[in-house]
Amino acid sequence: MNIRENMNFLGICRKAGKLSCGHDAVKETIVKSKSQLIIMASDASERLEREMRFLCTQNGRSIPVMRTKCSMKDFAQGIGKGAAVFSVTDTGFAEKLQQKFGEELDDN
Repeated sequence: MNIRENMNFLGICRKAGKLSCGHDAVKETIVKSKSQLIIMASDASERLEREMRFLCTQNGRSIPVMRTKCSMKDFAQGIGKGAAVFSVTDTGFAEKLQQKFGEELDDN
């Protein structure tokens, strides 16, 4: 798992304006069908994860939700935004981040 590399790429996504941070902003991107990927911190609450998974499957939506090994503190240090949930609104960034964070999750 290369947290630094993942955070650097997520930071690029944020600077490009393709990353929403926090519950309300993420919920808005889902409802407006802009979200391509939801990323959750390891210490996000189960209630938040259930809510996000529910929203991502309603009204014909099929948005992937990934819980990473990175904590909110890791996100705060890595990209300057400490939140439990993030939404990627660009398909290219979403695919690359799924690959990067997927590798992290496969490192069990």
